Parts: sequence; C-alpha cells; structure tokens
Amino acid sequence: MAAPAPQVVAVTGASAGVGRAVARAFARERAAVGLVARGRGRLDAAAREVEALGARATVVETDVADPDAVEAAAARIEEQLGPIDVWVNNAMATVFAPVSDTTPEEFRRATEVTYLGSVWGTMAALRRMRPRDRGVIVQVGSALAYRGIPLQAAYCGSKHALQGFLESLRAELLHDGSNVRLTMVQLPALNTPQFTWSRAKLRRQPQPVPPIFQPEVAAEAVLWAATHPRRQLIVGWPTVKAIVGNAVAPGLGDRYLARDGYEAQQTDEPIEPDREDNLFEPVAGAQGAHGPFDDRALSRSTQLWARMHGRALGAAAAAGALAVAARSRRTTGGTR
Repeated sequence: MAAPAPQVVAVTGASAGVGRAVARAFARERAAVGLVARGRGRLDAAAREVEALGARATVVETDVADPDAVEAAAARIEEQLGPIDVWVNNAMATVFAPVSDTTPEEFRRATEVTYLGSVWGTMAALRRMRPRDRGVIVQVGSALAYRGIPLQAAYCGSKHALQGFLESLRAELLHDGSNVRLTMVQLPALNTPQFTWSRAKLRRQPQPVPPIFQPEVAAEAVLWAATHPRRQLIVGWPTVKAIVGNAVAPGLGDRYLARDGYEAQQTDEPIEPDREDNLFEPVAGAQGAHGPFDDRALSRSTQLWARMHGRALGAAAAAGALAVAARSRRTTGGTR
C-alpha cells in the first residue's frame, strides 16, 4: 500500500544531476522541496524549476561534509516549509583514478561528502522524525554499493559503507518500534554532470559504464521508494546483474573488470589538462540534471516499471492462469 503523498521533502545534492531531477519529481506531486547543495546559482535555478511546477521551494547552500551545516539546513527547511516528511541523501563527490594515484586528502574529501554527508543527513532527519514517529529517509545508492569497480575506489567504498550503516540503523529502529522508514535505491549508470566535473586522473574523459539511463529514471525510483514501503529498490537490469553476479561469482567479476573496466569508463576524448573539478569547491556553470550523454541514455527502465507494477502484474498473471485452468476443465469435461 502506498504511503500518503509527502508534503515536505529535503534533497541533498539538489542543484544538479539526480538531485535536480528528484526535486522536480517531488514538485510535480506538489511537495514543498528543500534544496541543499553547494553552488548558489544552480540552487536558485533548481528552485525556479520547482516553483514553475506549482510547488514551494527553499534554498540552503550547504556543504554536507559539515555536520553542523547539515543540522542548520534541516532546521531552516522546517522553519520555511514545515515538518520534513522525506529526506533524500543524494549528495556525492568522487575521484576517477587508480588507488595509487589518489591522495589521502582526496579519499578523505570524497568519503566526507558521499558517506559522512549521508550519515549527517540521516541523523538530522532522525532528530526530527523520531519524536513524530513518522518519516522516510531515502538513500541514493548504486550497483557499486555491492560491486566495486576500478578507478572509483573512493566512491565504491563510500557506497559500500552506506549499505552497512543503513542495515545497522534499520535494525535499531526496528528494535525501538519506530515507524520511521529507511530505504536505499540502488541505481545504474546515469547521464549526469558527475562525469564532467568530478576530479579525474585519467588519460581520457570519464563516462558512465553503458548502458546509461537518464536521471529522470532515478528520480522516478526515488519518488516511488519514498511512498512505498520497501527495504531496497534495485533499478535497471544492469544493477540487478551486477548485484546478483557479485553474489554468485565475485572472482569472475574481478577478472572481467580488470580486463574491461578501464576502457568502459573512458570515452575516446582526451581529458583537458586544465579541467576544473568540484571535489573541494563547486565549479561554475549552469549544469542541470543531464550530463553530455543524452544521445546514448535511456529514458525508461522496463525492470523498474515491472518492479513498480509487480502486484498488478502478479494479479494479471494469476487471472490468466485461472482462465487457462477453467478453459482446460471445459475442454476435458471436468475430469481429473
């Protein structure tokens, strides 16, 4: 059964990429949206998109690596919009590089944003949701929460850590009899600006591992997960294959990625020597939800559609089976 439509939603990393698409998805449902990210210009642009869809928005320029700033952002959203019904942890930062070429400072920063930023967001949400005994925290995850790949150790490590963090917290909430709900949405490769502004120490431009999906697919999944009680939502057949394959034959995955993982994550274009990145500071520009791979990105996921409509599909299959059985009985004269 679907939960009531949320009235107030907080989204971290809301200025671009998946967060920007998620903000629009909730705005279409008339939820007021608190937009949390760095980069005031893109935040203001995201707020205009939310308001153009008929919803209220408030902007809180915040570095999620700072726990006090995240707490202040949650307080500001509730002051401006009302009690937060849904908190979406989406903010991330990463480095595309082999481990040997990644500095301790880069690992620390990527972890503080991608992992600890979500921990601080979850804690800020819980301080408000637990006393009310209601609310949903949606963690934007990835197939890489289960299957690490080369050149993305900082990101994969953070997503693996979030998987463990949420499992621990979920057990604690169940122990306490809390009605606050946690869910993690495991995403496939997406066409977002991440690949144009993340720090990269590669010979060629980074890209998502094909097949690539549009960020609106992720937004649809996050919206559905926020209103349907599921422990986890896996999005896209590539994500299913990565998770199941790693559980069944992780060694085979190691060898496959050693052979093909480097090439699959790079385009044919050389990387610019003066490339700006957003690891420590936001970069300039009007980037929105989409990255540069529109011509290759899929706007629908049949696997997600089937997952969202599973009960209806099951009912239809059962009705079809009954119809076949009834027809068979008529054909055989009711004999057994």
